[in-house]
Amino acid sequence: MLSVSDRSRSSVSGNSPACFTFRGAGRVVTAQSACSPVAQGTVETLESRLNKAFSDVSDDVVIGGALPFDKRRTDCLWAAPQTTCAAGSSSEDGTQDEPLLAPRAEPPVPVFADAVAEAVRIMKDEEGSPDALRKIVLARTLTLEAKHPFRSEAILSRLMNDPAVTTYQIRLPQGEGDPHGRYLIGATPELLIGKQGLRVSSYPLAGSARRHQNPVMDSDAAGALARSEKDKREHAMVVEYILDVLTPYCRQLTRPTGPGLTSTRSMWHLGTPIEGELRHDDISSAVLAAKLHPTPAVCGVPLNRAAQLIKQLEPVDRNFYAGAAGWCDPRGDGAWYVAIRCAEICGRHARLFAGAGVVPGSDPISESAETGAKFGAMLAALGLPPLAGLTGTGQAGQKE
Repeated sequence: MLSVSDRSRSSVSGNSPACFTFRGAGRVVTAQSACSPVAQGTVETLESRLNKAFSDVSDDVVIGGALPFDKRRTDCLWAAPQTTCAAGSSSEDGTQDEPLLAPRAEPPVPVFADAVAEAVRIMKDEEGSPDALRKIVLARTLTLEAKHPFRSEAILSRLMNDPAVTTYQIRLPQGEGDPHGRYLIGATPELLIGKQGLRVSSYPLAGSARRHQNPVMDSDAAGALARSEKDKREHAMVVEYILDVLTPYCRQLTRPTGPGLTSTRSMWHLGTPIEGELRHDDISSAVLAAKLHPTPAVCGVPLNRAAQLIKQLEPVDRNFYAGAAGWCDPRGDGAWYVAIRCAEICGRHARLFAGAGVVPGSDPISESAETGAKFGAMLAALGLPPLAGLTGTGQAGQKE
Protein backbone atom coordinates (compact mmCIF):
# COMPACT_ATOMS: atom_id res chain seq x y z
CA MET A 1 0.00 0.00 0.00
CA LEU A 2 0.99 3.64 -0.32
CA SER A 3 1.70 5.66 2.75
CA VAL A 4 3.05 9.08 3.60
CA SER A 5 4.93 10.26 6.64
CA ASP A 6 6.93 13.32 7.60
CA ARG A 7 10.08 11.23 7.78
CA SER A 8 10.78 8.19 5.66
CA ARG A 9 12.23 5.37 7.74
CA SER A 10 13.29 3.25 4.79
CA SER A 11 16.90 2.43 4.03
CA VAL A 12 18.79 1.27 1.01
CA SER A 13 19.88 -1.74 3.03
CA GLY A 14 16.34 -3.00 3.68
CA ASN A 15 13.31 -2.33 5.91
CA SER A 16 10.76 -2.15 3.05
CA PRO A 17 12.15 0.83 1.13
CA ALA A 18 9.67 2.82 -0.93
CA CYS A 19 9.12 2.02 -4.61
CA PHE A 20 9.11 5.76 -5.22
CA THR A 21 9.09 8.94 -3.18
CA PHE A 22 8.82 12.57 -4.31
CA ARG A 23 9.06 15.48 -1.87
CA GLY A 24 8.68 19.05 -3.01
CA ALA A 25 6.31 21.94 -3.63
CA GLY A 26 4.90 21.44 -0.14
CA ARG A 27 3.78 17.83 -0.54
CA VAL A 28 4.94 14.24 -0.51
CA VAL A 29 3.97 11.40 -2.85
CA THR A 30 5.41 8.06 -1.79
CA ALA A 31 4.66 4.38 -2.50
CA GLN A 32 5.83 1.62 -0.18
CA SER A 33 7.19 -1.76 -1.27
CA ALA A 34 3.76 -3.40 -1.75
CA CYS A 35 3.23 -1.47 -4.99
CA SER A 36 3.00 -3.30 -8.34
CA PRO A 37 5.41 -2.92 -11.28
CA VAL A 38 4.00 -1.53 -14.52
CA ALA A 39 4.90 -3.57 -17.61
CA GLN A 40 8.22 -2.26 -18.92
CA GLY A 41 8.61 -0.76 -22.36
CA THR A 42 9.85 2.26 -24.29
CA VAL A 43 8.16 5.62 -24.80
CA GLU A 44 6.50 4.27 -27.95
CA THR A 45 4.22 2.07 -25.83
CA LEU A 46 4.02 4.27 -22.74
CA GLU A 47 0.50 5.60 -23.25
CA SER A 48 -1.03 2.16 -23.88
CA ARG A 49 0.80 0.63 -20.92
CA LEU A 50 -0.37 3.41 -18.63
CA ASN A 51 -3.96 2.98 -19.79
CA LYS A 52 -3.80 -0.76 -19.15
CA ALA A 53 -2.20 -0.31 -15.74
CA PHE A 54 -4.87 2.15 -14.64
CA SER A 55 -7.67 -0.04 -16.03
CA ASP A 56 -6.46 -2.97 -13.95
CA VAL A 57 -6.66 -1.10 -10.62
CA SER A 58 -8.97 1.17 -8.67
CA ASP A 59 -9.33 4.90 -9.26
CA ASP A 60 -7.18 5.91 -6.28
CA VAL A 61 -3.94 4.69 -7.85
CA VAL A 62 -0.88 6.73 -8.76
CA ILE A 63 1.91 5.58 -11.08
CA GLY A 64 5.43 6.82 -10.45
CA GLY A 65 8.98 6.07 -11.47
CA ALA A 66 11.55 7.02 -14.07
CA LEU A 67 12.04 7.24 -17.84
CA PRO A 68 15.62 6.54 -19.02
CA PHE A 69 17.76 9.09 -20.82
CA ASP A 70 17.85 6.92 -23.95
CA LYS A 71 14.26 6.74 -25.23
CA ARG A 72 14.98 3.35 -26.79
CA ARG A 73 15.57 1.85 -23.33
CA THR A 74 12.85 0.50 -21.06
CA ASP A 75 11.38 2.59 -18.27
CA CYS A 76 10.81 1.78 -14.59
CA LEU A 77 7.31 2.51 -13.32
CA TRP A 78 5.31 1.40 -10.27
CA ALA A 79 1.60 1.56 -9.39
CA ALA A 80 0.24 2.04 -5.88
CA PRO A 81 -2.79 3.50 -4.04
CA GLN A 82 -2.70 7.28 -4.14
CA THR A 83 -1.98 9.34 -1.03
CA THR A 84 -0.33 12.74 -0.76
CA CYS A 85 0.25 15.07 2.15
CA ALA A 86 2.12 18.18 3.22
CA ALA A 87 5.87 17.74 3.33
CA GLY A 88 7.48 17.53 6.74
CA SER A 89 10.74 19.16 7.73
CA SER A 90 14.09 17.42 7.92
CA SER A 91 15.69 16.50 11.23
CA GLU A 92 18.57 14.29 10.10
CA ASP A 93 21.98 15.55 11.12
CA GLY A 94 24.81 16.03 8.63
CA THR A 95 27.43 13.86 10.27
CA GLN A 96 29.57 11.62 8.09
CA ASP A 97 28.80 8.02 8.86
CA GLU A 98 29.80 6.35 5.57
CA PRO A 99 33.61 6.35 5.35
CA LEU A 100 34.83 5.97 1.78
CA LEU A 101 37.06 3.14 0.65
CA ALA A 102 37.50 3.80 -3.07
CA PRO A 103 36.29 7.08 -4.64
CA ARG A 104 36.94 7.25 -8.40
CA ALA A 105 36.10 9.74 -11.14
CA GLU A 106 34.85 8.26 -14.42
CA PRO A 107 36.16 9.77 -16.60
CA PRO A 108 38.93 11.62 -14.74
CA VAL A 109 38.83 15.41 -14.98
CA PRO A 110 41.51 15.68 -17.74
CA VAL A 111 39.70 13.12 -19.90
CA PHE A 112 36.39 14.94 -19.43
CA ALA A 113 38.06 18.23 -20.35
CA ASP A 114 39.40 16.59 -23.53
CA ALA A 115 35.86 15.47 -24.42
CA VAL A 116 34.61 19.04 -23.98
CA ALA A 117 37.43 20.31 -26.20
CA GLU A 118 36.52 17.72 -28.84
CA ALA A 119 32.88 18.79 -28.77
CA VAL A 120 33.90 22.45 -29.21
CA ARG A 121 36.13 21.45 -32.15
CA ILE A 122 33.25 19.56 -33.80
CA MET A 123 30.98 22.59 -33.45
CA LYS A 124 33.60 24.82 -35.05
CA ASP A 125 34.19 22.39 -37.93
CA GLU A 126 30.45 21.98 -38.58
CA GLU A 127 29.54 25.66 -38.28
CA GLY A 128 27.32 26.72 -41.15
CA SER A 129 26.16 23.23 -42.16
CA PRO A 130 22.38 22.46 -41.91
CA ASP A 131 22.73 19.88 -39.12
CA ALA A 132 25.66 21.50 -37.35
CA LEU A 133 26.08 20.66 -33.68
CA ARG A 134 25.18 23.79 -31.69
CA LYS A 135 25.09 22.37 -28.16
CA ILE A 136 25.87 19.15 -26.36
CA VAL A 137 25.55 18.24 -22.69
CA LEU A 138 28.40 16.05 -21.49
CA ALA A 139 28.25 14.18 -18.19
CA ARG A 140 30.70 12.42 -15.94
CA THR A 141 30.42 10.30 -12.82
CA LEU A 142 31.93 9.63 -9.42
CA THR A 143 31.87 6.10 -8.06
CA LEU A 144 32.03 5.70 -4.30
CA GLU A 145 32.35 2.68 -2.04
CA ALA A 146 31.56 2.94 1.67
CA LYS A 147 32.35 0.65 4.57
CA HIS A 148 28.63 0.21 5.32
CA PRO A 149 25.49 0.44 3.15
CA PHE A 150 24.32 3.98 2.45
CA ARG A 151 21.09 4.89 4.26
CA SER A 152 18.39 6.47 2.11
CA GLU A 153 16.67 8.07 5.10
CA ALA A 154 19.81 10.10 5.82
CA ILE A 155 20.41 10.93 2.16
CA LEU A 156 16.86 12.13 1.51
CA SER A 157 16.72 14.05 4.77
CA ARG A 158 19.88 15.97 3.93
CA LEU A 159 18.65 16.67 0.41
CA MET A 160 15.39 18.03 1.86
CA ASN A 161 17.33 20.83 3.55
CA ASP A 162 17.29 22.70 0.21
CA PRO A 163 13.75 24.09 -0.30
CA ALA A 164 14.46 24.88 -3.97
CA VAL A 165 14.52 21.22 -5.05
CA THR A 166 12.25 18.21 -5.33
CA THR A 167 13.83 15.15 -3.77
CA TYR A 168 13.16 11.71 -5.20
CA GLN A 169 13.92 8.04 -4.62
CA ILE A 170 12.97 5.37 -7.16
CA ARG A 171 13.56 1.64 -6.94
CA LEU A 172 15.27 0.46 -10.13
CA PRO A 173 14.78 -2.94 -11.78
CA GLN A 174 18.48 -3.70 -12.01
CA GLY A 175 20.21 -5.21 -9.04
CA GLU A 176 17.16 -7.17 -7.93
CA GLY A 177 19.41 -10.05 -6.90
CA ASP A 178 21.28 -7.78 -4.50
CA PRO A 179 19.78 -7.85 -0.99
CA HIS A 180 20.06 -4.06 -0.80
CA GLY A 181 18.30 -3.34 -4.11
CA ARG A 182 19.22 -0.50 -6.45
CA TYR A 183 17.82 3.03 -6.28
CA LEU A 184 17.95 6.37 -8.05
CA ILE A 185 18.12 9.08 -5.39
CA GLY A 186 18.44 12.78 -6.04
CA ALA A 187 17.23 16.36 -5.69
CA THR A 188 16.24 18.16 -8.88
CA PRO A 189 15.48 21.87 -9.28
CA GLU A 190 14.01 21.42 -12.78
CA LEU A 191 10.34 20.74 -13.54
CA LEU A 192 9.97 19.11 -16.94
CA ILE A 193 6.16 19.16 -16.99
CA GLY A 194 3.39 19.55 -14.46
CA LYS A 195 -0.30 19.05 -15.25
CA GLN A 196 -3.49 19.70 -13.34
CA GLY A 197 -6.63 19.52 -15.46
CA LEU A 198 -6.05 21.75 -18.47
CA ARG A 199 -3.18 23.66 -16.86
CA VAL A 200 0.41 22.72 -17.68
CA SER A 201 3.69 24.21 -16.52
CA SER A 202 7.38 23.74 -17.14
CA TYR A 203 10.45 25.35 -15.59
CA PRO A 204 13.50 24.71 -17.77
CA LEU A 205 16.95 25.52 -16.42
CA ALA A 206 20.03 26.03 -18.59
CA GLY A 207 23.07 28.15 -17.87
CA SER A 208 24.69 27.62 -14.48
CA ALA A 209 27.24 29.13 -12.12
CA ARG A 210 28.68 27.81 -8.91
CA ARG A 211 27.65 29.50 -5.67
CA HIS A 212 30.15 30.89 -3.13
CA GLN A 213 30.14 31.20 0.62
CA ASN A 214 31.42 34.75 0.35
CA PRO A 215 28.33 36.96 -0.26
CA VAL A 216 30.18 39.36 -2.55
CA MET A 217 31.62 36.55 -4.66
CA ASP A 218 28.21 34.85 -4.74
CA SER A 219 26.53 38.05 -5.94
CA ASP A 220 29.23 38.54 -8.56
CA ALA A 221 28.72 34.97 -9.83
CA ALA A 222 24.96 35.55 -10.13
CA GLY A 223 25.47 38.82 -11.94
CA ALA A 224 27.98 37.34 -14.35
CA LEU A 225 25.56 34.52 -15.19
CA ALA A 226 22.70 36.96 -15.76
CA ARG A 227 24.88 38.94 -18.20
CA SER A 228 26.44 35.94 -19.97
CA GLU A 229 25.47 35.91 -23.67
CA LYS A 230 26.79 32.34 -23.95
CA ASP A 231 24.49 31.13 -21.19
CA LYS A 232 21.54 33.10 -22.54
CA ARG A 233 21.97 31.44 -25.95
CA GLU A 234 22.18 28.03 -24.31
CA HIS A 235 19.05 28.76 -22.28
CA ALA A 236 17.08 30.04 -25.28
CA MET A 237 17.63 26.75 -27.12
CA VAL A 238 15.90 24.86 -24.31
CA VAL A 239 12.97 27.25 -23.96
CA GLU A 240 12.25 27.32 -27.70
CA TYR A 241 12.37 23.54 -27.85
CA ILE A 242 9.84 23.16 -25.02
CA LEU A 243 7.52 25.72 -26.59
CA ASP A 244 7.74 23.96 -29.96
CA VAL A 245 6.87 20.56 -28.44
CA LEU A 246 3.99 21.84 -26.28
CA THR A 247 2.40 24.17 -28.86
CA PRO A 248 0.38 21.47 -30.71
CA TYR A 249 -1.21 20.39 -27.41
CA CYS A 250 -1.99 23.85 -26.02
CA ARG A 251 -4.51 26.63 -26.65
CA GLN A 252 -2.04 29.10 -25.23
CA LEU A 253 1.45 29.26 -23.81
CA THR A 254 3.04 32.11 -21.90
CA ARG A 255 6.55 32.87 -20.77
CA PRO A 256 8.55 35.93 -19.63
CA THR A 257 10.49 37.89 -22.23
CA GLY A 258 13.76 36.59 -20.84
CA PRO A 259 15.18 34.19 -18.26
CA GLY A 260 15.45 34.98 -14.59
CA LEU A 261 17.93 33.92 -11.95
CA THR A 262 17.10 31.05 -9.62
CA SER A 263 19.28 29.12 -7.21
CA THR A 264 19.76 26.01 -5.15
CA ARG A 265 22.17 25.88 -2.25
CA SER A 266 25.02 24.95 -4.58
CA MET A 267 24.24 26.53 -7.97
CA TRP A 268 22.84 29.60 -9.72
CA HIS A 269 20.72 28.90 -12.81
CA LEU A 270 18.95 30.76 -15.57
CA GLY A 271 15.30 29.69 -15.51
CA THR A 272 12.13 30.48 -17.46
CA PRO A 273 8.67 29.61 -16.09
CA ILE A 274 6.35 28.42 -18.88
CA GLU A 275 2.58 28.20 -18.33
CA GLY A 276 -0.04 26.87 -20.71
CA GLU A 277 -3.60 25.68 -21.21
CA LEU A 278 -4.15 22.34 -22.94
CA ARG A 279 -6.62 21.93 -25.77
CA HIS A 280 -7.84 18.72 -24.13
CA ASP A 281 -7.24 17.32 -20.65
CA ASP A 282 -7.12 13.65 -21.68
CA ILE A 283 -3.35 13.55 -22.29
CA SER A 284 -1.26 12.29 -19.38
CA SER A 285 1.55 14.28 -17.82
CA ALA A 286 3.71 11.16 -18.28
CA VAL A 287 3.02 11.16 -22.04
CA LEU A 288 3.86 14.87 -22.24
CA ALA A 289 7.06 14.19 -20.32
CA ALA A 290 8.00 11.46 -22.80
CA LYS A 291 7.40 13.83 -25.72
CA LEU A 292 9.52 16.58 -24.15
CA HIS A 293 12.32 14.32 -22.97
CA PRO A 294 15.23 14.70 -23.49
CA THR A 295 15.34 18.47 -23.80
CA PRO A 296 18.44 20.37 -24.96
CA ALA A 297 19.09 21.06 -21.27
CA VAL A 298 20.37 17.49 -20.85
CA CYS A 299 21.13 16.42 -24.43
CA GLY A 300 21.89 19.10 -27.01
CA VAL A 301 20.96 20.64 -30.37
CA PRO A 302 20.16 19.00 -32.72
CA LEU A 303 18.92 16.31 -30.34
CA ASN A 304 19.71 13.23 -32.44
CA ARG A 305 23.18 14.45 -33.38
CA ALA A 306 23.98 15.31 -29.76
CA ALA A 307 22.67 11.96 -28.51
CA GLN A 308 24.94 10.10 -30.94
CA LEU A 309 27.99 12.05 -29.82
CA ILE A 310 27.14 11.55 -26.16
CA LYS A 311 27.47 7.80 -26.71
CA GLN A 312 30.90 8.35 -28.27
CA LEU A 313 32.27 10.88 -25.78
CA GLU A 314 30.90 9.53 -22.48
CA PRO A 315 32.45 6.28 -21.21
CA VAL A 316 29.62 5.52 -18.72
CA ASP A 317 26.01 4.79 -19.69
CA ARG A 318 23.60 7.35 -18.22
CA ASN A 319 20.81 4.85 -17.51
CA PHE A 320 18.17 6.94 -15.71
CA TYR A 321 20.39 9.98 -15.10
CA ALA A 322 19.11 12.95 -17.15
CA GLY A 323 15.89 11.03 -17.79
CA ALA A 324 12.53 12.01 -16.33
CA ALA A 325 11.31 11.15 -12.83
CA GLY A 326 7.79 11.71 -11.64
CA TRP A 327 4.24 10.48 -11.13
CA CYS A 328 0.72 10.73 -12.55
CA ASP A 329 -2.82 9.78 -11.52
CA PRO A 330 -5.64 8.24 -13.63
CA ARG A 331 -6.65 11.71 -14.86
CA GLY A 332 -3.14 12.27 -16.16
CA ASP A 333 -2.44 14.95 -13.55
CA GLY A 334 1.00 14.81 -12.01
CA ALA A 335 4.53 16.17 -12.12
CA TRP A 336 7.66 14.99 -13.94
CA TYR A 337 11.12 16.33 -13.28
CA VAL A 338 14.47 16.21 -15.03
CA ALA A 339 16.44 13.50 -13.19
CA ILE A 340 19.57 15.44 -12.35
CA ARG A 341 21.64 15.98 -9.15
CA CYS A 342 21.33 12.29 -8.46
CA ALA A 343 23.10 9.02 -7.74
CA GLU A 344 22.45 5.35 -8.36
CA ILE A 345 22.92 3.59 -5.02
CA CYS A 346 23.14 -0.11 -4.27
CA GLY A 347 24.21 -1.06 -0.76
CA ARG A 348 27.74 0.21 -0.16
CA HIS A 349 28.14 1.46 -3.74
CA ALA A 350 27.11 4.80 -5.23
CA ARG A 351 27.54 6.37 -8.66
CA LEU A 352 27.00 10.13 -8.82
CA PHE A 353 26.22 11.94 -12.10
CA ALA A 354 26.72 15.55 -13.21
CA GLY A 355 26.69 17.27 -16.59
CA ALA A 356 27.46 20.59 -18.24
CA GLY A 357 26.16 22.22 -21.41
CA VAL A 358 28.84 22.75 -24.05
CA VAL A 359 28.35 25.41 -26.74
CA PRO A 360 30.76 27.25 -29.06
CA GLY A 361 33.18 29.13 -26.85
CA SER A 362 32.90 26.76 -23.89
CA ASP A 363 36.06 26.39 -21.81
CA PRO A 364 36.94 22.76 -20.91
CA ILE A 365 38.30 23.73 -17.49
CA SER A 366 35.23 25.79 -16.62
CA GLU A 367 32.86 23.02 -17.72
CA SER A 368 34.80 20.51 -15.62
CA ALA A 369 34.50 22.83 -12.62
CA GLU A 370 30.76 23.19 -13.22
CA THR A 371 30.22 19.44 -13.07
CA GLY A 372 32.35 19.33 -9.95
CA ALA A 373 30.11 21.93 -8.30
CA LYS A 374 27.01 19.94 -9.28
CA PHE A 375 28.38 16.85 -7.53
CA GLY A 376 28.33 18.88 -4.34
CA ALA A 377 24.67 18.43 -3.42
CA MET A 378 24.84 14.64 -3.53
CA LEU A 379 28.23 14.49 -1.80
CA ALA A 380 26.81 16.56 1.04
CA ALA A 381 23.72 14.34 1.14
CA LEU A 382 25.98 11.31 1.52
CA GLY A 383 27.62 13.06 4.47
CA LEU A 384 30.83 13.68 2.53
CA PRO A 385 33.00 16.78 2.05
CA PRO A 386 33.94 18.05 -1.43
CA LEU A 387 36.41 15.77 -3.20
CA ALA A 388 38.30 18.50 -5.05
CA GLY A 389 40.94 16.22 -6.50
CA LEU A 390 38.27 14.06 -8.17
CA THR A 391 35.59 16.61 -8.96
CA GLY A 392 37.73 19.35 -10.45
CA THR A 393 36.19 22.05 -8.25
CA GLY A 394 39.60 23.45 -7.53
CA GLN A 395 39.06 26.23 -5.04
CA ALA A 396 38.14 25.62 -1.45
CA GLY A 397 35.77 27.72 0.59
CA GLN A 398 32.85 27.57 -1.83
CA LYS A 399 29.40 26.15 -1.33
CA GLU A 400 28.89 22.67 -2.67
